[in-house]
Amino acid sequence: MMSGSGNQPALQRPNRRGIRAIIGAMLAAIALLVVVGVAVPFVKLATYTDPYRAKVAAAGYVPKTVQVNQVTLSYVEGPDNGPPLVLLHAQLLDWYSYSRVLPALAKSFHVYDVDYPGHGKTVTPADYPMTANRIGADLGDFIQRQIGQPVFITGNSSGGLLTTWLAANRPELVRAVVLEDPPLFSSEYPRIQRTIADRAFITSYTATKDHPKDFLLYWIHGNAQFFRNNVGPGIPFLLTVAVRAYRWTHPGQPVDIGLLGNDTVRMLVRGLGEYDPRFGAGFYDGSWNRDFDHAEALGRITCPTLLMQANYSTLPDGTLDGAMGKDDADRAMSLLKNGTYVRVDATHVVNLAKPTEFVKILEGFFQGK
Repeated sequence: MMSGSGNQPALQRPNRRGIRAIIGAMLAAIALLVVVGVAVPFVKLATYTDPYRAKVAAAGYVPKTVQVNQVTLSYVEGPDNGPPLVLLHAQLLDWYSYSRVLPALAKSFHVYDVDYPGHGKTVTPADYPMTANRIGADLGDFIQRQIGQPVFITGNSSGGLLTTWLAANRPELVRAVVLEDPPLFSSEYPRIQRTIADRAFITSYTATKDHPKDFLLYWIHGNAQFFRNNVGPGIPFLLTVAVRAYRWTHPGQPVDIGLLGNDTVRMLVRGLGEYDPRFGAGFYDGSWNRDFDHAEALGRITCPTLLMQANYSTLPDGTLDGAMGKDDADRAMSLLKNGTYVRVDATHVVNLAKPTEFVKILEGFFQGK
């Protein structure tokens, strides 16, 4: 039996720094495998093409632009299959957010789906006032010059506020309106500070100070919890990867991330890529609604008006999570001279959440179908 002796080389214990380096390398390798395993399929899905692109084109919609005062207004126009209908999307979105209802609406209307200032491909001067009064005036001139006859209008969210403005201030251009879950009263300053929307408007406001090169990625970073809540954990990082991948494979095109199964979130990401944060900043500091009193405007509307209210809730701290509470809707109806109310069990963008029901409501109200 051999016993230990001084001639045997002594075993060296690795120092703590070396152990940490080894463990760190192992963890980095594991993290890389996890990220690659998740990100690769995510990036592949970033090349997804929404089937409604083809459906909208097949329905006869054509993208157009027209100069209205200082604005190069972008819109899509459908075939002349009925009375003119103007669509005004929600804030942060663009014309394509109506894609789920455009084919059906084209069968009985002559649709004009507009990117109003601050959104989509519409171009405004750098000093363009992002206010209801200025945007409403330009939209009125668009209807007068480009369409040339009274129209039906439906607007969602901020688009609903602009629809309210048009019905109140350009009544000769408006036959009837559908207000799709507009933030009446709740978006007026300082009331807006007690709404969930104000949290998103903070990002728009800070962007006007920070001047980020990429507002979409800036918004994803600033509202990471929104994506965790509505899509899933880890999504802010993966969404950033997917956005960059999509832009690389689709240069110059609006971002469309197929992995986002929630249509509203997908349309939000698309819209944010071409959004002017000055629009949202105007809600945050109150300037958007300056000299546009919601109650006064509602009281001046004489055309048939359908107020459509979607779901809402009130958080424990009293914050309104939604466009309008019951009191807001009741107040609006008390002011309308020719108003009808409908409650829809849907999220804020009803035309995305319940497209078939939305079309049925519009056809019934505007055309008596």
